[in-house]
Amino acid sequence: MIPYKRLKRDLVQRGRIIDFYSDTIEIEGGKQTNFDFINHKGAAAMIPVDEDGKILMVRQYRNAIDQYTLEIPAGGLNEGEDCRSCAIRECEEETGYKAGKVEHLIDLFTTVAFSNEKIGIYYTTGITPSNQNLDEDEFVTFEKHSIEDLTKMILDGKIVDAKTIAGILSYKAKVGIN
Repeated sequence: MIPYKRLKRDLVQRGRIIDFYSDTIEIEGGKQTNFDFINHKGAAAMIPVDEDGKILMVRQYRNAIDQYTLEIPAGGLNEGEDCRSCAIRECEEETGYKAGKVEHLIDLFTTVAFSNEKIGIYYTTGITPSNQNLDEDEFVTFEKHSIEDLTKMILDGKIVDAKTIAGILSYKAKVGIN
């Protein structure tokens, strides 16, 4: 295995959600190279399941890919907040439903080549109606879908968000849906 040693990390740009750094790395033979690094505060997501087994999904515009996406509710951790609490909060804010029984599914790093963003993914049953409470710059609608329809949308390339794909397929495996 080739040894890597970080020699320095320089802040290039501080953002609202991420900070962008340039890392100087020493590689084999004493050579140096630069890697881009994006520091992320962490995030959490929730798969809300209603009494009929339908999953509440959110549809929203994503600037990075200039399109609307269908996703599980998710968002960034607030200062001092843990993943579970964040997932519960985001579920209610984005769908207008309070979480009931909450179970952990999976943790994942979204893009290991250049970011440390880690998302904790949970699911909840026994949801109850509440009020949607979106951020000022959020315009989100929610939809209900069966696990079968969501799996088909994933395989047909209609769902492209990595956390949603991992979350839905993990949920399907965890609860034993064929």
